[in-house]
Amino acid sequence: MPTDPKPMDIALGRTPADLAIVDARLLNVYTGEILDHQSVCTSGGWIAYVGPDAGPAIGDGTQIIDAGGATLIPGLIDGHAHIAWLFTAGEFLEYAARGGTTSIVTETLEVYPVAGLPGVLDFLASLKDQPIRFFGTAPAMVSVSRAATGIAPADLEKLLQQTEIVGLGEAYWQAVIQDPDAYLPAFSQTLAHRKLLEGHSAGARGDKLQAYAACGISSCHEPIKAEEVLERLRLGLYVMVREGSIRRDLADIAAIRETGVDTRRLILTTDGISPEDLIEMGYMEYVVQKAIDSGFDPVTAVQMATLNVAEHFGLDDRIGGIAPGKLADMVLIPDPATIRATCVICNGRVVSRDGHLEVTPRKHSFSVESLNSIRLPEAVRPSDFHLPVGADTETATVRVIEMVTDLVTREVTMTLPATGGAIHADPDNDLAKIAAIDRTHRPGKRFIGLIKGLGLRSGAMASSAAWDTSCIIVVGTSETDMALCVNRIRELQGGTVVCDRGRVVAELPMPVFGILSERSIDELIEARKTIKQALAGLGVALPDPMLTLVTLTGAAIPYLRICEEGLVNLKDGQTVGLFGDR
Repeated sequence: MPTDPKPMDIALGRTPADLAIVDARLLNVYTGEILDHQSVCTSGGWIAYVGPDAGPAIGDGTQIIDAGGATLIPGLIDGHAHIAWLFTAGEFLEYAARGGTTSIVTETLEVYPVAGLPGVLDFLASLKDQPIRFFGTAPAMVSVSRAATGIAPADLEKLLQQTEIVGLGEAYWQAVIQDPDAYLPAFSQTLAHRKLLEGHSAGARGDKLQAYAACGISSCHEPIKAEEVLERLRLGLYVMVREGSIRRDLADIAAIRETGVDTRRLILTTDGISPEDLIEMGYMEYVVQKAIDSGFDPVTAVQMATLNVAEHFGLDDRIGGIAPGKLADMVLIPDPATIRATCVICNGRVVSRDGHLEVTPRKHSFSVESLNSIRLPEAVRPSDFHLPVGADTETATVRVIEMVTDLVTREVTMTLPATGGAIHADPDNDLAKIAAIDRTHRPGKRFIGLIKGLGLRSGAMASSAAWDTSCIIVVGTSETDMALCVNRIRELQGGTVVCDRGRVVAELPMPVFGILSERSIDELIEARKTIKQALAGLGVALPDPMLTLVTLTGAAIPYLRICEEGLVNLKDGQTVGLFGDR
């Protein structure tokens, strides 16, 4: 909050304002009113006056924006983002800052397992001094890998002391209930700092959802139906409605309107957005517009992306609304039902006009350590991907990861022929090898398995951005191509690589933590397109092959996952091998 007398003097007409917006239709998220002929005056980055007559506060040095009757709304807030994926903040903001988003709360869980506390602090530093502001959550680190599970108490303490850290990030409910001793100490530590526990309760219901909420969880962004939203709202949770690149749930959840329940604990969010969607659709402005188009009243839709988010995170003393004493985050749009930014103001500074940035995003210089996170001690060999079963063995019964959708998997048991004392990929029957290789904690430790349903007929694909772990994930029909993919990632210090017949056919370098590219967004989109085309030529018809690959280590999407220790069935959390009984 401002403590100098200047805002008071501006409000009283004694001192000229730095910026004045005049003749605006103000969408007041506090009362739900739309007020005509309103003015807003600022002092530095703060709002000093909101009302019908700004005349006394306008001086020779005041920057005046005549709204001409256009609608003025608070800056939009994304309450659950994943900025540490694909592009750096500078590239992301080239497009995200144009549409009216002025605050973002991002997870940091992608960085911690591969770069530790120094990496997370470097990542947070990359978000500072940007055209819009960022907040973050500390990583809870629910992982299928024991090496990546949990956050060290000292590291969590350091993060919780950061003013921009608003709580502990999403902790997947299955793991919390299966092994509470591994996670509840971090929950208690976070609550002791009076910060929030962000939730992830996909598929939880009844007593399991109640047990999870009883841990102090404050929110969930996983409901996909209106009835799931209602169950969580009744438990006092804030519910974040996703409309992003991984899931689009808003249209279905919009049926919650028919219940007549209070919507003040409903929040709109993206849960991450791809560079392609960012270019084609926009950012939070698209989500709010989709809410209006899905039947939500415009005032309600704007509240769901402003005040509701700010109140959830305890930030409504600063952001979320247009009022004296709040930060000057405002967006001019044509009318309440048309979320198209003509002017974006953040911290009292014009960031964008008519879709053109007026403040250049800052390019961060990452540390040497952050740019060298692939710590494999030596190159891998094709023989490292062998699956030996014994010279005299003719068949072997094995567990196989089977793709159900492009993200969901299940466990199947298959009896496969053994040739030359080993099990091999069988592309004719859509059976490929898959391996997870630790690149950080125990570099080189690996587990080799089998996967069915990718469509891969030849070659291999690998990525260093495997979810929730410190693994490189690789799939292939050829051990030679699998080794080539991994070794190329080692040379690049991170990325996604496609190989076929002993040569690299497509790649995207991602040297920042092994998960972020420093290329421009146009170059990034072109590289992803080339990767997808190369894989299509090898038989893979998935909508986003890079996403499918990196989620195979994730601890949140059902059911059978892989890490450097083995296969993990999320139903019971048990780690098992390729052969034998549990």
